[in-house]
Amino acid sequence: QVQLVESGGGLVRAGGSLRLSCAASGRTFSTYTVGWFRQAPGKEREFLGTSLWGSGLTSYADSVRGRFTISRDNAKNTVYLQMNSLKPEDTAVYYCASSSRQRVLRLWEDYGYWGQGTQVTVSS
Repeated sequence: QVQLVESGGGLVRAGGSLRLSCAASGRTFSTYTVGWFRQAPGKEREFLGTSLWGSGLTSYADSVRGRFTISRDNAKNTVYLQMNSLKPEDTAVYYCASSSRQRVLRLWEDYGYWGQGTQVTVSS
């Protein structure tokens, strides 16, 4: 069993940066693929990116590639989502998810564990 807790959300002005954290308990993150998603009001949940365990391979959605970066700190059992050049349209609840599968996973339902989400609001 893995429990995920996101943190680091908040209010930021357009052009600013935030770093979200996804902390895991129950199992080590070093052997889990971790993905990030977001959902804005009235919109479908959107895949942002994923980090594979082992190879460290990352894959990003076109909408955030070049602005968002996923990194890991296995010693802290934490995965980060660094978000730069934020735009008002980035406003959403952000979620992390994890899976023991060692592959690029872009669908929410492909993961086995999900966090409760953290709100990010970008003002213009």
